[in-house]
Amino acid sequence: MKQTVTIKSNCDFRRVYGKGKSFQGPALVSYVLKNRAGICRIGITTSKKIGNAVERNKSRRLIRAAFQNVYKEYGEYLEGYDFVFVARGRTRYRKSYDLEQVMVKHLKKGNIIPS
Repeated sequence: MKQTVTIKSNCDFRRVYGKGKSFQGPALVSYVLKNRAGICRIGITTSKKIGNAVERNKSRRLIRAAFQNVYKEYGEYLEGYDFVFVARGRTRYRKSYDLEQVMVKHLKKGNIIPS
């Protein structure tokens, strides 16, 4: 199983925001775009609206843990895609299991993983 790579450059984030499919939920917004690299890349965004640094980092950790569980189960389908997850105000109050269910729902809606 391959590991995921982190998206760090602003141009990659903007490309996913502009050209990717988006899926909204009360706790999470997901952007998905197919890439040419053949690897799974993930980016996480949290704004200052979420709260102070502790709450933003908690939100990032929850999203990262939820994506790791999704990747363990559906990793072969996720290769070749860029994912950007945007935390919302309710993200920090959720468990990683809840976020995992939201991610799977978004990925099924986007036909990334089979229903």
